[in-house]
Amino acid sequence: MDFDDQLRRYFGTADLAAIHPEAHAAGTERMRVDFGLETNPGRRFALWALMYMLGVAPDLDVAFKEEGERNIARDFMDMVDRAQEG
Repeated sequence: MDFDDQLRRYFGTADLAAIHPEAHAAGTERMRVDFGLETNPGRRFALWALMYMLGVAPDLDVAFKEEGERNIARDFMDMVDRAQEG
């Protein structure tokens, strides 16, 4: 999943600054629906990661049933947080 392609898919643009509030709300809702329907673990994680970076991800205990998946998500969160600090 390419980040820009996912932004275009859900928000109609790859430019985060150009996303209007209405498009953001609609795209977020589509992402949540797709996340709930996705069965492929890799695509599901990638979609959750995009939602996390946009600040709209569901809580880990809701998003992932397996403890291993939650740990991977926590590692990702830590990595993103460290990158934002530096």
